[in-house]
Amino acid sequence: MLDERSRILLKTLVERYIAEGQPVGSRTLSRASGLTLSPATVRNIMSDLEELGLVMSPHTSAGRAPTAAGYRFYLDKLIAIQPLDQRLIADLREELKPDQPQQLIRRASQILSELTQFAGIVMAPKRDTERLRHIEFVPLSGNRLLLILVTQSGEVLNRLVTAPRALSPSELVEASNFLTTHFAGKTLEEMREALAQELSRMREDISDLMRAALTAPLPEADPYVVSGENRLLEVGEFASNMERLRELFSLFEQRTALMRLLEQATQANGVQIFIGSESGVAELEECSLITANYSVHGRIVGSIGVIGPTRMAYDRVIPIVDITAKLLTHALSQYENTQG
Repeated sequence: MLDERSRILLKTLVERYIAEGQPVGSRTLSRASGLTLSPATVRNIMSDLEELGLVMSPHTSAGRAPTAAGYRFYLDKLIAIQPLDQRLIADLREELKPDQPQQLIRRASQILSELTQFAGIVMAPKRDTERLRHIEFVPLSGNRLLLILVTQSGEVLNRLVTAPRALSPSELVEASNFLTTHFAGKTLEEMREALAQELSRMREDISDLMRAALTAPLPEADPYVVSGENRLLEVGEFASNMERLRELFSLFEQRTALMRLLEQATQANGVQIFIGSESGVAELEECSLITANYSVHGRIVGSIGVIGPTRMAYDRVIPIVDITAKLLTHALSQYENTQG
């Protein structure tokens, strides 16, 4: 535990470093903290904080900068979040009006990037969570069929399925009508659960077709949308380190590691912050990722986030991520209401 003087000095150091990007000297800390301490006393406290791993002394300067652990202590114990201006919130609500999910997700990622000047990222809803509007079977060659799923957001998904035997057009219409009538408005997972109770009433070959339809893999979709990656080129910490930038852009393209992080974020409530190595992703060693979940009618379907340097204005970025997630939740829920 830190005493009050140490807390005030650490908070002052972190905020000055975030604002100026330069190590902070003891004399500056003595004046900026509002404490009546001599520079020598400040240096002693800084030495204690350095021993605790909360600050470090870059070789090129007599001043100190926060470590990842220092940022973490600041975020957990010291930060004072700045509330967003109500006019900005009203503007964001106008930008995120109920619309097709793909459009909302793309716009949300753009908003995050525009407001923070970093990279905005939005995890797309898993396709198994999409609610269906219409289901249809189209015969191909032999026993092969094309299953067409139209979601409430207007997206058309195709699956190849194999029927137990060649089915007549009237049998395919019967199967399509049954699925649409009984399961429109449900997710694929909800359909699988409900269908188990219905299969006993259906002919064996039709019930086999239903099982095949619900277990066939969906086509791959972009797992998330990223906006503003190029803004990272102008971040001081990255501008002089092209190797770090190449690693970051490779991370955006590979998708697997970032997707795992965003899925991890959906398991917790509220805003989550990953500082440097906390993410477990080597490419984010000098970055922070701030995330928040969004949902539809209380069901978490994805997460949004901002990726930037560890030296970012957390007190400003955190509420931007938080309110964007809440407005995206509201817009998607309202849109689904209009499609129901």
